Amino acid sequence: MHTVPLAHEALGLTRNPGAASAAVFTLLGPDSRFRVDGEGFWSVEGSGTLLAELRYAVVDVETTGGPYLGGHRMTDIAVYKVCGGVVEEEYRSLVNPGRSIPPRIEVLTGISNRMVASAPFFDHIATDVLERLEDRVFVAHNVRFDWGFVSRQLAEAIGEVPNVERICTVQMTRRLIPRLRRRNLDAVTRHFGIDIEDRHRAHGDALATARVLIRLLDEASRQGLSDLHSLRAFLRKRGRRSRPRQGQQLSFLDFTPDS
Repeated sequence: MHTVPLAHEALGLTRNPGAASAAVFTLLGPDSRFRVDGEGFWSVEGSGTLLAELRYAVVDVETTGGPYLGGHRMTDIAVYKVCGGVVEEEYRSLVNPGRSIPPRIEVLTGISNRMVASAPFFDHIATDVLERLEDRVFVAHNVRFDWGFVSRQLAEAIGEVPNVERICTVQMTRRLIPRLRRRNLDAVTRHFGIDIEDRHRAHGDALATARVLIRLLDEASRQGLSDLHSLRAFLRKRGRRSRPRQGQQLSFLDFTPDS
């Protein structure tokens, strides 16, 4: 938490931000259990679960290409378990979406209507997916998208969604490696020297994301972020966005999504 709101909530000091900040530093500064970074954010040493000890479920899904509320559904899902810096186990399955796959999505993913015609519906694999997510940190490259489909289809199929922490490797890259201009999976894997096999298939993208996660966790450790609490606090901070110089033209690529 930042110094000023900390003074407000913990000490009830609201009038003079300078005096309030000084009071926080006087109170917490001498205590070795507390740390403050250069931007005034405080954390407790050793609070939260150590990142190296957490178990992660790295997920990727492919879909029919539109929003869930528009009737679009998964066509492919993969889950890789990661623990201790090692990729431990893989789960993968094509999924019958119960609707046709648009031609442009078939070209992108290589998943055809014929391929999913004999695949299980999500209802048939929902329990298997749930078991692989429980008691793990859900990780994806653009976690909002993948979690959105997984959580909604689990709720629809079995009425149960795991209560798990979620981490986005796009967000981790943005904060931990701010010099990297592009953060889509191609750019990030290229930065780390990681090969992607079967790009835009769930198992290929999920495995690449798992390997990216391991490298990002190493980077977090180098930057002094050893536990989930401190990582979350760091990721919540807003980095400064660079503004285009006067007269600079922006291309379409400046607005492509990080996926």
